[in-house]
Amino acid sequence: MSIKTGNQSQMPRLFFFQRLFARTAVVSLALVACSPSARAEQPSVTAVLSSAQTTVGQPVELQIQVKGERNVAPPSGISVDGLEIRSAGQMQSFEMRNLSVTSSVTFNYTVLPLRSGNFKIPPQTIRVGGTSLRTEELALEVSATSNRPQTSADRSAVNPQDIGAAEIIISKKNVYVGELVPVEIRLRIDSRVRFDPNPVAAGPRISGQGFTIQKLQRPNERQETINGRRFFVYIYKTAVAAAKAGSLTIGPAELETLMQWPRKRPRQHSPRDIFEMDDAFNGIFPNPFADLTQPVAIKISGEAVTLEVKTLPPNPPASFSGAVGNFTMESDANPKSGQVGDPFTVTTKISGRGNFDRVTGPALEDEAGWRKYPPSANFKQDDDVGISGTKTFESVLSPNERKDKIPAQLFTYFDSLKEQYVTLRADPIPVRVEGAAAPAATPPVSTLQAPAKDAAPSAGPKQQDILHQLTYLPSAPQSFTPLFARQPFWLAQVFPFLALLGYIGWKMRQTHLDNREARRREALLHEATELQRSLGRNDSSPQEYFSRASRAVQLKTALAQNLDPNTVDAEVAAAVFQADENTRVRLRHLFEKSDEVRYSGTGQNGIRLVPPEARTEVLNLIESLRK
Repeated sequence: MSIKTGNQSQMPRLFFFQRLFARTAVVSLALVACSPSARAEQPSVTAVLSSAQTTVGQPVELQIQVKGERNVAPPSGISVDGLEIRSAGQMQSFEMRNLSVTSSVTFNYTVLPLRSGNFKIPPQTIRVGGTSLRTEELALEVSATSNRPQTSADRSAVNPQDIGAAEIIISKKNVYVGELVPVEIRLRIDSRVRFDPNPVAAGPRISGQGFTIQKLQRPNERQETINGRRFFVYIYKTAVAAAKAGSLTIGPAELETLMQWPRKRPRQHSPRDIFEMDDAFNGIFPNPFADLTQPVAIKISGEAVTLEVKTLPPNPPASFSGAVGNFTMESDANPKSGQVGDPFTVTTKISGRGNFDRVTGPALEDEAGWRKYPPSANFKQDDDVGISGTKTFESVLSPNERKDKIPAQLFTYFDSLKEQYVTLRADPIPVRVEGAAAPAATPPVSTLQAPAKDAAPSAGPKQQDILHQLTYLPSAPQSFTPLFARQPFWLAQVFPFLALLGYIGWKMRQTHLDNREARRREALLHEATELQRSLGRNDSSPQEYFSRASRAVQLKTALAQNLDPNTVDAEVAAAVFQADENTRVRLRHLFEKSDEVRYSGTGQNGIRLVPPEARTEVLNLIESLRK
């Protein structure tokens, strides 16, 4: 019994080495197929559509396959009015029959119909060595709606609920009109799915009417495992405010994107099939044909959320402008003394949490004797969406008469927790205003009016007598004060002096910004030079190499147009350098390849190093970008 048990324990290990040997043999055959001497078939090209009939918005796949040659460039560009054709990557394969090795390159494209009709995809010319190969014309019939019955295969092809979901989370379901409520949107996407990152960066769209929504902030990313499946989770923060009372439906949140969904492969049951491997073998020898995908237009959505919105109480105070939340107020004035007509700057800070877009400058409790000018406002938020923060108002007051204080300021808001209007009152600000009030206008006396007969003669000197004008002296001595010795003169010099200081500060700031910009450009130039050198070396995996190549294009474009490198994509680079259609397609392919190797989690069909011809192609592309 012990001998039989020992023989049985050796069989899994023997089978393991048999499968390992078989895998090694296949990889060796693939390496032999890569050699130039293994090519024995004349180059040929074919183009096929996955379906000759489709509907508007339902994409089909276009494949262009070149047999007998490996070093083939994709078509320069496929453009058909009414069809959106995008590259979906390429694939190399090898086939051996009777010791005859055949290699092929397949270029995959996604064809998205934008309108109904009959379309013709023109023949495409591909250069192979010193000859040109030409595909046949393809026909595609696009209808407005699908007339064929839905099969079980169609229903089970791609289920959006299997890919992910978009969830709206609102902490408060009963609100008032105008109340700003924080909202969190959680977008979950299966980690096995490759998708276009641009719609995800922009964020989902929230449908509904009767409310306003703040701009979505840049999402926070993390990973979660749900029921044994790993998901990428993108968390967006925003806020909504109801514009009318009643029941409002928020959402659902929807995200439309194009995903590369893995094709279903038939299950292999034969134990002798060398491509049927467990996870351990896949980690050692990844199957280069296992990651075939098909483009699928998908809409990820979730459930809507209902808000119960109440109207504000009637008869609000006169100083109420629509602010809802919880606020505090403080104010100060500068200067604390001056003359009649001088300006006093009153600074008021309103802090708290609420809809700051409806927070306006406070009103004066008593405006008598003051002239008030419209205030300026500046808001500094304390969170991601602008619900909490401080809004600062600066208003200028000018007194028309002597004053000893600036009147109290009033600001009214509606407290949604207390469910009542609250009026904040800032204490009066003590100031000293000197000088005489502006004289009141008096009616002119007519010189033709006759004096009254019964009027007694004036005891004082006659104002019409020229002698009085020459001999009358005032009771108190008067003196002439020079202009430069008067206080208003020096107060008037403060404004030009402040303007001069502001100009000097502005010049210093501009010099600092110029130096900072120069340092930024120097850093970008240094990074671009180092990347250019690393692209010529044969020491990088496909993930690192194509990531560096796309970064090099971003840096070169940013230096040429003074842009942020992180905002540069293939279209921006092509527009900056005014590239032709061929260069534009090559740029798209480079960025798509960079995204593919970055998000797929695997190498380029198991290749550890980038081939020399691929490196040469990338270097030539970057070198050709010139203004």
